[in-house]
Amino acid sequence: MKTKLLYLFFVILGVTATKAQETAVNLTMTPGYANQVFYKLSTDTQTPVVADSWDIAMLRTSNYSMGLRINDATGTEVFEASNNPNDWANIDIANESSWVKLYNSEIEWNEGAISQGSATYGWGEYNSNTHHVEGTVIFVFKYADGTYVKFFNEDYYGGYTFQYSVWDANTSSWGTDQTMTVPNGTSNVSYNYYSFSTNQQVTVAPDDTDWDLVFTKYFSDYYGDQSLYYPVTGVLHSSEVEVAQNDEPGGMPDNPTLTYSTDINTIGYDWKSYGSTGFTVNSDIAYYVKYADDTVYRIYFTSFSGSSTGDLTFNFEDVTSVLSMEEVTEEVTFGIYPNPSVDKKINLVYDNRLDANNNEVAIFSTTGQKVFQSSLNKNSGFYNKTLDLSNLNTGVYMLKFTSGAYSATKKIILK
Repeated sequence: MKTKLLYLFFVILGVTATKAQETAVNLTMTPGYANQVFYKLSTDTQTPVVADSWDIAMLRTSNYSMGLRINDATGTEVFEASNNPNDWANIDIANESSWVKLYNSEIEWNEGAISQGSATYGWGEYNSNTHHVEGTVIFVFKYADGTYVKFFNEDYYGGYTFQYSVWDANTSSWGTDQTMTVPNGTSNVSYNYYSFSTNQQVTVAPDDTDWDLVFTKYFSDYYGDQSLYYPVTGVLHSSEVEVAQNDEPGGMPDNPTLTYSTDINTIGYDWKSYGSTGFTVNSDIAYYVKYADDTVYRIYFTSFSGSSTGDLTFNFEDVTSVLSMEEVTEEVTFGIYPNPSVDKKINLVYDNRLDANNNEVAIFSTTGQKVFQSSLNKNSGFYNKTLDLSNLNTGVYMLKFTSGAYSATKKIILK
């Protein structure tokens, strides 16, 4: 039944019944994955960033939230070298084998490597008198070129005060201590970024609302048991979206069962594999990226060239309207489009095999108040009804579709 409704639904929209319009994307991280690339699906926008342009990211979303991530896109490693601040002058890279290696979480953005240290807050302890978090742990960054930087986050109180020093291999000693305070500020990004090489704050990610995916290198818990962290190249998603993975060897099914996740590595790196002839991608794996307004994009990868060029390709399409189709029972199916609506007019498409005395649609505000109601045709058949909601305010509502003893609800957004 749902297949029939989908076909008629596509006829109404004036597109093919098999597939919506896809967008083909060519993206490059450049040779050696020298760039991270932030991507926004709704605008088809790429924002490349030089991968080694920053060293540490500082969560800045509120005065009560802290988080410190390292830039593992460059292969940088970080160690807890001491949990005694008085050891600052005595940190010796000859003791590296005794240090504890730490990693960024690939599940949550807010759980960075520095936050994994032995202190209560990873790097420090809360002072109940001053209401500051004060540093207690010294860390050492180790770079792919053999450079070392020791790092100590002294304080957090609406911003981060930290000191760092670069190891001088020529003199086998630490260079001059640098101290910096980076306030949270009022920007529209979740993190502030800092570069040890330029000794200044730098711009990296676009505004949170301007990217959905970042193509990057990162360390992955390869076996899932913390026994091996391995550098991989893949995709992490923004905290502004949720992602579902679905195996679809025959293309998008009529009624995919999707489980959305906030784990930022839901797309990850395993959509590709390496063999004797190079990289191959599994185009049968589809990923559904859902926005907060319930807009959904379906993407699948089509090629990956590896580090020689850093090139990859994928296709995506907006499948929001298709996924809006819902089977209430085996006899009743309905869908709504467009959703969100920019002109406050929504089409209700429904297919009813039963004659029912009570076919209606009602709309409720988020407080539960009924703000719209309309009767529907009681006879069996396929129908398309336009709902004019221009009298309603812009916002989020719940639409309730009722046919006889059966009902279902959907969230709608009026812009």
